Amino acid sequence: MVDLLAIDSLRAGYGEAVVLPSMSLTLGEGQVLALLGRNGTGKTTLINSIVGITRRFGGTIALGGQDITAMRPDQRARAGIGWVPQERNIFRSLTVEENMTAVAQPGPWTVETVYQMFPRLKERRSNFGNQLSGGEQQMLAIGRALTLNPKVLLLDEPTEGLAPIIVEELLRALGAITRSGGICSIIVEQNAQKILGLADRVVILERGAIVHDAASSALKADPAVLERYLGVSGAAAH
Repeated sequence: MVDLLAIDSLRAGYGEAVVLPSMSLTLGEGQVLALLGRNGTGKTTLINSIVGITRRFGGTIALGGQDITAMRPDQRARAGIGWVPQERNIFRSLTVEENMTAVAQPGPWTVETVYQMFPRLKERRSNFGNQLSGGEQQMLAIGRALTLNPKVLLLDEPTEGLAPIIVEELLRALGAITRSGGICSIIVEQNAQKILGLADRVVILERGAIVHDAASSALKADPAVLERYLGVSGAAAH
């Protein structure tokens, strides 16, 4: 079976600075990957490189067997890269519904199926982006990425600054989304404990390189790894 995402020897960064010296990573359908690491270890750079907004010095990225290395970010989005950046980047002057229909591509994820996943968005369908709470904006950012019908869903700190009850709702939804088939997810998260229950696999970065790659269950059973790489033994991994 072809990996949905295959990164091979990717060397990338910004300007002259190389942040990822040689990144190789594959992800299969239905996999939820938690990307952990201290600040400045290359997590967001890896996400941005998959999206296509960093400088590539070498290596390749393939999506569902198709080489997307030379594609612009908009072409990658159409090919199946769904991205929810830390800033959310929703269209504030468009309504909830317009935000989603503006980028929608044919497939199982429609505006209606997003409303089923996030009933709160349906209630707010006529509200403008700037009239939504932080949690609703995050739901909309995820819903908008889904209406692209992506093969890979990239989420950069999706729970940051949100109330615990909203975080629970979002994580439940993300689990259901990835396991609904035809998709895999990479989630960057500062709080390791929050994400371990959702992820199948955990990758920890240090200085732009993978220093730990294991099943989530193995990491839960061996908290010393979190202590070693993230400096935490309790609930927070900042």
